[in-house]
Amino acid sequence: MPEILALLIAPDWVRSLTGERPPNVFWAEYIVWPLIQIVIVLFVVLTVVAYLVYFERKISAFIQARLGPMRVGPWGILQPAADGLKLLLKEDIIPIKADKLVFSIAPIISVVSTLVVLAVIPWGAAWATIANVNIGLLFVLAVSSVSVLGLVLAGWSSNSKYSLLGALRSSAQMVSYEVGMGLSIIGALIFARTLSLSGIVEAQRADGLPYFLFQPLGFLIYLISALGETNRAPFDLPEAESELVAGYHTEYSGFRWALFFMAEYTAMLVTSAVAVTVFLGGWYFPGLDWIKSNWGPNIYVLLSVAAFAGKIAVLIYAYMWFRWTWPRYRYDQLMELGWKWLIPAGLANVVLTGVWYVLALPEAQGGVFGFVKQTAGRYVPTGYGKIYFILTGFIITIPLSWALLATINRRSRDFNLHDQRQLQIKLRSERIKRNEPVAE
Repeated sequence: MPEILALLIAPDWVRSLTGERPPNVFWAEYIVWPLIQIVIVLFVVLTVVAYLVYFERKISAFIQARLGPMRVGPWGILQPAADGLKLLLKEDIIPIKADKLVFSIAPIISVVSTLVVLAVIPWGAAWATIANVNIGLLFVLAVSSVSVLGLVLAGWSSNSKYSLLGALRSSAQMVSYEVGMGLSIIGALIFARTLSLSGIVEAQRADGLPYFLFQPLGFLIYLISALGETNRAPFDLPEAESELVAGYHTEYSGFRWALFFMAEYTAMLVTSAVAVTVFLGGWYFPGLDWIKSNWGPNIYVLLSVAAFAGKIAVLIYAYMWFRWTWPRYRYDQLMELGWKWLIPAGLANVVLTGVWYVLALPEAQGGVFGFVKQTAGRYVPTGYGKIYFILTGFIITIPLSWALLATINRRSRDFNLHDQRQLQIKLRSERIKRNEPVAE
């Protein structure tokens, strides 16, 4: 709790800039210091986004036994700067029959909706977080879902069939996978008992284990839903090059085209940051408290930021690895995975997690095993409780959910597009034969 309260305390040098003294520190606490934090986060994130494109090109090159960018700077490390300069200098083309206003606003909506979310992400301990909102997780899910509006508006305003089809695919895909993503985090919230992102990190710190050990099925559902939410391969149907040229941004060029890519890679960072916060312990790692007491608070904060960045880097690498490993799904397979597997699995995970949690409560609260104890106003698993939740998550919840869904969806594979086409051709031929006049 002291770390959470410290988020609103500006350093002394910020107070000296405004000339305010406690308790009258409104400008320092709520205007100057947050602005400094926002500028730093935006600079770092946008720089990282530019180099994520470079790293993805390098990773794809290594997977395919190539070298990737090597011309601009040593090992091609200045390639992002060259690409940015090229996009700024390129001609900004707007189709004649496009809705010019909507066409111009659409990429701005996409990139702004992803950048706003950065304000509530707990990048580290104490002053490394801009805002600790008590409904931070709900804020992330609500605001990040606005980005789909930018894609839909871009596809519609371009007056192109390829862009419109990409926009329709994107809207259906994001609506479908947002449901699974929302359900996947409820199990972790049962343990954390808060929607504050900083509070969730503190809850994992108090429980002593990251929640992916208690929620393996929820973590898996979140990762798959995040791929669909960000339109990344193998779920990149809204911009499938082999079918739709470039999908919703087919008619875009120059800097507006770059904004869509900025929004996509920022969304990758945001979804990875939420996964790290909710399931991987956030910025905390064992031994961090000892570092704080022996090395000082500033080293403690910097190491917490480094730990958070390292965990995000692992998930970002997984994004890129999946893109160059898995083939693209067919669209009916994409919808089937979301509605017939991820969403029911998320519901099953919530129900089963609730059952295991209620059974683990003390007898005074209606439980059976007493594997959790009340400490500082919240329930914390005991040593046996941690083993209990890990075993129920891996050994019971995953197999039971899979068996249930496999039984429900046992006839889903009967639907095959090729077989259905052949069946329709056969039926049509029979109808034609029945309607042929009888020869005299």
